[in-house]
Amino acid sequence: MRMAPSKAQVAIVGGGVAGLVTATLLHGHGMDVRLFERTPVLGAVGAGIQLSPNGVRVLHRLGLADALARTGVRAGAIETRRWDDGSPIARVPHGTLCDERFGAPYYLIHRADLQRCLVSALPEGIVELGKGCTRLVERPDTVELHLTDGSVTTADLVIGADGVHSVVRTAVVDDAPRFSGYSVHRGLVPAEVVPSFTRDPRVVFWLGPERHVTYYPIAGGDTVHFSAVGVSPDTRSGSTSAPGAVEDLDAAFAGWHEEVRRVVTAAASVTRWDLFDRDMAGRYATDRVVLLGDAAHPTLPYLSQGANQALEDAVVLARCLEDARPGDLTGAVRRYEELRLPRTAEVHRRARALGRTFHLPDGPHQERRDRDMRARQDLEHLDWLYGHDAAAATTAPGPERAAGREPAAVRLTPRP
Repeated sequence: MRMAPSKAQVAIVGGGVAGLVTATLLHGHGMDVRLFERTPVLGAVGAGIQLSPNGVRVLHRLGLADALARTGVRAGAIETRRWDDGSPIARVPHGTLCDERFGAPYYLIHRADLQRCLVSALPEGIVELGKGCTRLVERPDTVELHLTDGSVTTADLVIGADGVHSVVRTAVVDDAPRFSGYSVHRGLVPAEVVPSFTRDPRVVFWLGPERHVTYYPIAGGDTVHFSAVGVSPDTRSGSTSAPGAVEDLDAAFAGWHEEVRRVVTAAASVTRWDLFDRDMAGRYATDRVVLLGDAAHPTLPYLSQGANQALEDAVVLARCLEDARPGDLTGAVRRYEELRLPRTAEVHRRARALGRTFHLPDGPHQERRDRDMRARQDLEHLDWLYGHDAAAATTAPGPERAAGREPAAVRLTPRP
């Protein structure tokens, strides 16, 4: 007589940051994990990414501290300037202050470098490429996955980590992506385009009417990544990047400060993405299907928290599933929902709000925004974001979690 497995068989759909980290964590707990990725090769989409201390701590606990230090650039500050004359609005120091206050740095890194770090931690034989998910059939004791190569497989639990246009999400929530009205052009330019980054590596925001630009150094400081966001009537699916035109940026940012124009027109090529999120769902799971990352709570990029919230999701879900048996998964995924819904809803809300305040026309509301930003030029106002320790939150008392408050354990200090 065949004995039932003692650990759940888990299928993860999506090989981005969320899927790779979740697979590594669950494998470390002894689970039978398979990761299905629709592309034939693991290739990082996009260019730069910002990793704040709440996300970096998760990666450090995976043993990736040295790899991140080799490839990432530590942000000395986040600086905000006015669109036309470059006058400073605010500068929030990061650098060693992040280590001292939150126990981890703020890294600026190329997505390809981050992906290599994550793949290096992933055991062999887990990832199955060229196999996307077309649909799920959830049964009382198993989930049936229909894959793009025509095959069908089963799992005790399916984890959807397949992004804002998630197929897995349709098994949990009946909704659709919401176009924000904005698109983003992304590109890479040589380091000499922003020579000040050599002595002062930082994130620079330029805020203007209906547009904003962000840029920062990556790849050990050899390259600068930029994102140029502007109003767009286009409502394409946004599921993949499309080629953009540097000439479009030249026209869109006419009249902006000369440094902004120099950066956005210096790229050999750019990609264009329409920006989508979704309204927050009331749940992230059924009994045997659970969502994380952009599949669960797709969020506009204005807080730079997409990857960081996915990392938090991964560690919380892995902690909740650590002791779950194949026939006892419902309680684990419900606990994951309880822990993550309030946190991710607040990040989602604040990101949408920034989508409005970043793009205000010049005038009284813009002046009030700038005064508010000048009044918060320290890390204390970011405690709620950077100071959240997802792993510690799984052991916090229930009433604190239910009220959506941060448990006392989330405030970190450096280890002696």
